[in-house]
Amino acid sequence: MVEFELVEVDLPEGTNVILGQSHFIKTVEDVYETIVESGASIKFGIAFCEASMKRLVRSDGNDPQLIKHAEAQAMKIGAGHSFIVFLREGFPINIVNRIQNVSEVTSIYAATANPLKVVIAKDSEQRGIMGVLDGEKPLGIEGEAEKTERAKFLRDIGYKR
Repeated sequence: MVEFELVEVDLPEGTNVILGQSHFIKTVEDVYETIVESGASIKFGIAFCEASMKRLVRSDGNDPQLIKHAEAQAMKIGAGHSFIVFLREGFPINIVNRIQNVSEVTSIYAATANPLKVVIAKDSEQRGIMGVLDGEKPLGIEGEAEKTERAKFLRDIGYKR
């Protein structure tokens, strides 16, 4: 019998999170290298849930607090072959495509700074990610003032000219 569980990810102030699925123990090393190559100033911690053999949470990063936090959240999620990355001084938009191109990464469920909950399916032996709840539901439809505000914001932060 399959049961469902909703796991709330604890997102420290000023961080972003990337949650994904992979298929091999070298995920930690390859995602580490990808993030470092993307920007030397990014602070991060990675944790990967090994799905067979020792079934350990494997981790790495360049920020001890973010590494420990990633380990704790990975244990809480507990889904085989899932990985979680917490970032500071960097944004998912700058690295998520590179992470998706890591050969063993199969999918990205979320890349966000919003409140995040993970929908888990579980039976007596396994746990898997069914999806995520990212942020909050819409309150309305964007009007002209909001379109102008959005365009200005993207230019102000350097993503558009």
